[in-house]
Amino acid sequence: MSEDPQRPSRAPRGPLVEFVRLIIVASLAAAGYGVAHQGHAGTGRVVLGIILGSAVGYVAGGVLGRGTASAMNAVEREFRRTPAAEIVAGLIGLVVGLILALLVTFPLFKLPRQAAWPSIGVVYLVVPNLTYRIARTKRDDLFSLVGLKPKAAGVGRSEVNVIDTSALIDGRMLELVRTGFLSGVLLVPSAVLGELQQIADSSDPGRRGRGRRGLDTIAKLQRDPTVEVILVEGEAMGDVDAGIVRLARDRGGSVVTADANLVKVAEVLRVPVRSINALASAMRTPFGPGERIAVRLTKEGREHGQAVGYLEDGTMVVVQEGRVLLGADVTVQVTNVLQTQTGRMVFATLAEDTAR
Repeated sequence: MSEDPQRPSRAPRGPLVEFVRLIIVASLAAAGYGVAHQGHAGTGRVVLGIILGSAVGYVAGGVLGRGTASAMNAVEREFRRTPAAEIVAGLIGLVVGLILALLVTFPLFKLPRQAAWPSIGVVYLVVPNLTYRIARTKRDDLFSLVGLKPKAAGVGRSEVNVIDTSALIDGRMLELVRTGFLSGVLLVPSAVLGELQQIADSSDPGRRGRGRRGLDTIAKLQRDPTVEVILVEGEAMGDVDAGIVRLARDRGGSVVTADANLVKVAEVLRVPVRSINALASAMRTPFGPGERIAVRLTKEGREHGQAVGYLEDGTMVVVQEGRVLLGADVTVQVTNVLQTQTGRMVFATLAEDTAR
């Protein structure tokens, strides 16, 4: 016979159930003694009253104890699912609601008693409940008014991330934070900030633009309510990459980088690492040999006759015998896909209809 999948869960047991049962047994035993003792009853009747009260208390106490334990377990599960910031916001909203209800009810005492007390009861039920719900719903906005970031508070060790220079220059970190892929506390070492300043002061326009983009990224992250950016001051790191990995290991966090070499260093030292390039590669549309894709050929390849184009996600496509169509939008057929440390390369040939 098959087992019933809707099998009821086991009744809760434990010290709480027995404690509640003990209180009910003692209370009803005392009540039985009091009832039986009235009218100068004999010893036998008193003993019978105590036994009957204890028996009823044992059954009723078990039911009430299990109900109390189930309610406590449900409350505990709800607290585990609810963020601490939401609980705090709800309590603040409840207190504010009680104060508002108190102020509102003062004029109601001037009404006739038959109308005053029901009105006061409705006010105390509606206003605190309303402010409680509003505070829980708008907790992020309310905390941000006083400069707090509740989503970044109370984070675990796995939500501490050390950011390196390449991740800030890359420009995709903001999108990772906005979409929720990256959250918690972001540590930016002073050495990384110094590197960005040096790059931003470079005479080369390209390097200068990348450095300024990195500094702008830090400024925008500091204004984001979902993360907390901490500038870590300390001694000179010497080798910046090694210092970043050491900081992540000491703080129990992860390294966030777009540098393939830093990924290797972190993996060797067994420090968790979050590679932006690896995430981008994993999110790209997969291609297999024989599939057709459209691409615009933008430059010549290394080999004779080759042309190179790029897909919207940045994937490089190397097209054999495509140099004659440089600057054109063509349809190509995939022949091979090569995964590298910095991304993915697609090798293809011109489709038959394009080749003609």
